[in-house]
Formats: sequence, structure tokens, C-alpha cells
Amino acid sequence: MLSAGRRRYRSLPLVHADLRDLPFHLKSFDGLWAAASLIHLPKPDARRALTDLCTLIRPGGLFAATVTYGVKSRLMTDGWLPGRYLARWRKEEFARAVRRAGWNVLELKVITNRERKGRWLNLLAQKQD
Repeated sequence: MLSAGRRRYRSLPLVHADLRDLPFHLKSFDGLWAAASLIHLPKPDARRALTDLCTLIRPGGLFAATVTYGVKSRLMTDGWLPGRYLARWRKEEFARAVRRAGWNVLELKVITNRERKGRWLNLLAQKQD
């Protein structure tokens, strides 16, 4: 994806990084968007990443995320992600993790078969002051 981005947007700075070890300064961003990325982390790692992401946002900044909805986290053996780990979150479980990480949940809703197949949680949160 980075190669495609570099070809299309030559002046845009792109960074290859791991959500568990982000190379950015504290309070570097006004907003962050984690589109189906936290789903590939085991829940303890995702909880730490939510906290780390909160440190990168300026007060009042926004955070949007999508995660898979459900109860059975596992290594996928079939479907569209064979061989990849997929964490599924219940709505209240994810809301609790987001709040504990320092975010105010503005909106959290379950969506079905919109941008992607299946059930997803769409989050909009704001950094607590």
C-alpha cells in the first residue's frame, strides 16, 4: 500500500509502523483513524494501542475506528483473511476499553454489511481534556 501511495502522492509523507510501537511525538495529531487495523491485535495489545494512540492526540482531538463485532477472536483459516488473527469485540467491551484508554465515546454503533461484509463497530471518540 505504501508503494501505491508513494506513486500516486509523491509529496505525502508515509510511514510504515506497528500499532504496538508508533514512531510519533506526543500530541502530534488533531485526529486519528484506525480503519480495521486494531482487529489484527490480540485484545491486550489493542488496549495498550488505544492508550498509546490517545497520547498522540492533542486535547479535544478526534479518533475514529472500526473493529469487528462479535465474541470469537481467532486465527482465520478461511474467508477473506486466511492466516490472519482477527479480534472480535462486543459493543460494551470495546466502549470500556476506549474509555479506559482516555477517550470520551461520542458514538459507537453496530453496522452490518456496509463498507465490508459482516458486523462491525464504528467508533467516534474524543480525547478527554
